[in-house]
Amino acid sequence: MRVLLVEDDPLIGDGIRMALELDGYTVDWLRDGDQALYVLQREEYSACVLDVGLPGKDGLEIVRAARFKGVSTPVLIVTASDTSHDKIQGLDSGADDYLTKPFDVNELKARLRALIRRSASQLKAVLSHGDIELDPVSRRVTKSGQQVFLSSKEYAILHDFMLHPERVLTKAQIEESLYGWESWIESNVVEVHIHHLRRKLGTDVIKTIRNVGYVLGSS
Repeated sequence: MRVLLVEDDPLIGDGIRMALELDGYTVDWLRDGDQALYVLQREEYSACVLDVGLPGKDGLEIVRAARFKGVSTPVLIVTASDTSHDKIQGLDSGADDYLTKPFDVNELKARLRALIRRSASQLKAVLSHGDIELDPVSRRVTKSGQQVFLSSKEYAILHDFMLHPERVLTKAQIEESLYGWESWIESNVVEVHIHHLRRKLGTDVIKTIRNVGYVLGSS
């Protein structure tokens, strides 16, 4: 899953980025509010972690403008201010959740998981499809009750498909979700990951839609 992190403090930003990447997220990190609004309107993210105090537009301006433009990306605001008034302002501006600094990074990750789950209309914490189950907290995948070991990229692809079981994902969408702004990707990398998932979970787990992309197979 791809997350946009907007934080101008280098220590906090680096700490969040590393923690999320250890959990398999692809993180694009920006430090400027104007850039963040531009990117939010043009690229697809599973969620956005957004600081309030930023150079350029502040976090509340970004959320208001993004929602006005129709951007539906779930937004978790992080800020040093813990007054009720500021929390209400943030939520009324269009943010989905609010976290006060300093915070436990595990709480941030839990709130992100909940935001992403709700945005995909998934009510259960553990995702299931046929005999396959995926637990986003432990990052454990099982098939017929037996654990299946996936690489971080294989897990990320499966997680995206299980969050949106009827959605067709193009090769470009999968590449962007897996690699973000990384500069160079081998042309067949998505096909290789899909091949490995089929080998480990069954040939029908992901179907190819010719000239379009991929979709989760019928359960």
